[in-house]
Amino acid sequence: NNLIMKKGIILILCVAVVTASCLKSENKKTCPYQQSSVIAPAAEQLSLDTYIDTNNIDAVKHPAGFYYKIITPGNGTDSIRLCSQIQLSYKGKLVNDTIFDQSNNVIFVLGAVIDGWKKSIPMIKRGGEINLYIPPSLGYGNTDVTNKNTGKVIIPANSILLFNVKVTD
Repeated sequence: NNLIMKKGIILILCVAVVTASCLKSENKKTCPYQQSSVIAPAAEQLSLDTYIDTNNIDAVKHPAGFYYKIITPGNGTDSIRLCSQIQLSYKGKLVNDTIFDQSNNVIFVLGAVIDGWKKSIPMIKRGGEINLYIPPSLGYGNTDVTNKNTGKVIIPANSILLFNVKVTD
């Protein structure tokens, strides 16, 4: 019993030392981004729930109020964090199937994107693919998104956003 207890204590101490050293190295590079604590309001969640049900979409509801379906989890070993620079291919649509944005192999820092992506993209790894159904408060909220050149509204205020995202690197 004493031998088992000593081994257990040694294991706990080793884990503590490794964890402390990891924390020190993380602190050398401070990340300016904070994880969002935003949870979609009940009315937005109800609207999204209705869309998901009406369209028979097979997706999982996240506690923050968005839905997701992991198509491929990916096989990378690196965890995606807020300060991670990630390369993505994606397509963004409105619920009326209008594509508002799409890009291949674009590079983002995760912390600089919408809250729905900050919360969902870390669920997959390099090579992963995910479908997202994002309520307004985790997307662009109650503000119209306009084309900088034409002034035309691309994403109306309070829009539910649909994305297919692939992490390429």
